[in-house]
Amino acid sequence: MVKLSVVVPFYNVQTYVPETLRSLAANTRKDFEFLLVDDCSTDGTPDLLRRAERDLPGAVLLRHEKNGGLATARNTGLDASRGEYITYLDGDDWVKPGYYKDLLATVEGLGCDFVRTDHVQFTGRARTVHRVPVGPRGKVLEPREAILPADRTTSVDYAYAWAGIYHRRLADRGLLHFTDGLRTAEDRPWIWRLHREAESFAAVGLLGIFYRRGVASSLTQIGDVRQLDFIRAFDQVVEETAADRESERFLLKAVRTYLAIISHHLAAKERFEPAVARKLRTMSAAAMKRLPQDVLREALNSMDLDRSTQLRRLRRRQGASGKAAA
Repeated sequence: MVKLSVVVPFYNVQTYVPETLRSLAANTRKDFEFLLVDDCSTDGTPDLLRRAERDLPGAVLLRHEKNGGLATARNTGLDASRGEYITYLDGDDWVKPGYYKDLLATVEGLGCDFVRTDHVQFTGRARTVHRVPVGPRGKVLEPREAILPADRTTSVDYAYAWAGIYHRRLADRGLLHFTDGLRTAEDRPWIWRLHREAESFAAVGLLGIFYRRGVASSLTQIGDVRQLDFIRAFDQVVEETAADRESERFLLKAVRTYLAIISHHLAAKERFEPAVARKLRTMSAAAMKRLPQDVLREALNSMDLDRSTQLRRLRRRQGASGKAAA
């Protein structure tokens, strides 16, 4: 029986693939499998993955005929996985030797639905430890209780799918799939659903996954229209949270987070292509109009002055002209 499935999507990351694959080779075990998903790469990535299919124990190569994005690639790997436990890794990141063995032992020892881990972010030679924003460590908790408070960074804001390990029963319940076609913020509906519907989790300080920032091909570095998928992602978060049995408890957190992300993108609009920047304003204003207006007002009142002023101005202009003017 396969004990652990590691789902690893790749798209045009030939510079980093060798390091990623070396780190997987230092984590092999007879009951581990590595689902290598080539999302229709156009560089040298497919050749490197074909070699890995032959040389890396436990490797399973899956290929897309057309590029579907990270969410769809993760789903492809998840659907093909056979492990009792599942985790993710991005194709330009890496893990330390023996990390997956330790991660598996941790979740089995705790006996919970999923475990969230700290990670190391690196840009060039700079490395920074990022911690799961959960106080108790190594203690089994109820995921719903880690969503709040609304005005603090909480577990649902630490949305990295690869920073953790998940029991197969969550996949069987439909909690580990991503929204197909989302090009960015794909982790957001996923992490919210996991916290609303799973029964148990724990946060641990197990360091071993290294997250690479500043990759030129990453969507976080590209100001094209795909970045605007965050609106579709957070529309889904709000819609699903509004349907939750405790919607009154959680909806303010969902709306406030949505507004904070809108504000972040508006403040950095210079990195977008001009047409995309205009579309960002239009779509952001329309998004605020779709939100429950009483919750929107409460969220705006709870935010700092700079962000609330920025968002109120956009909202007023949309209301006055029917569109978000510059």
